[in-house]
Amino acid sequence: MSFIGESVYFGVAASLLFYWFGLWLKKKLGWAVLNPILVAVVLVIGLLKLLNIDYAVYKEGAHCISYLLTPATVCLAIPLYKQLELLKKNLAAVVTAIFSGVAASAASIFLLCLVFRMEHVYYVTLLPKSITTAIGMGVSEEAGGIVTITVVCIIVTGILGNMIGETVFKMIRLEDPIAKGLALGTSAHAVGTAKALELGEIEGAMSSLSVAVAGLMTVVAVPLVSGLI
Repeated sequence: MSFIGESVYFGVAASLLFYWFGLWLKKKLGWAVLNPILVAVVLVIGLLKLLNIDYAVYKEGAHCISYLLTPATVCLAIPLYKQLELLKKNLAAVVTAIFSGVAASAASIFLLCLVFRMEHVYYVTLLPKSITTAIGMGVSEEAGGIVTITVVCIIVTGILGNMIGETVFKMIRLEDPIAKGLALGTSAHAVGTAKALELGEIEGAMSSLSVAVAGLMTVVAVPLVSGLI
């Protein structure tokens, strides 16, 4: 079956097919754990193992999906533009919320690294975990982190936020759409924004803003705090 993996279309075809299957499965069963991205990741890994296909071969075939990551992130500005007046009215609260989210993320990573006595390289690797992959990879590389692990942490953070975000909102009785969007975007980047867009247009717009602003704040913050461990 190695000839399958050699196809230039194998990577993108497998990724899209399994993602669409994840969408169908989530819609059919309605379970939060059946996040389409998580389903696609598990099935792709299983397929590569089953057919004994090297990851480098899969990556070469799926590179166009990675290429589209940055423009897809930029497109998140569209719902924000539609809610520009709402942003202006709540600017101070929005900036404060995003800053608090970025600070809480950095502080929690710092404390956990101290508790588990993790080395500096792992500390800077984890710092960009809550920002979008397009920005996080560059931040991790610049700080001397392990980019591959950073990507994994970003993906896991996003999927987890997407899965449990709505449940957490219900538990703490959070009803405000602006607060929901800011929470999802700041903590779970673009994958969290996908959930925010499902909740509503205002949630999606605020989450889109959070992805961009939190990313910029993290770019500034990482060089300042990376020397703490």
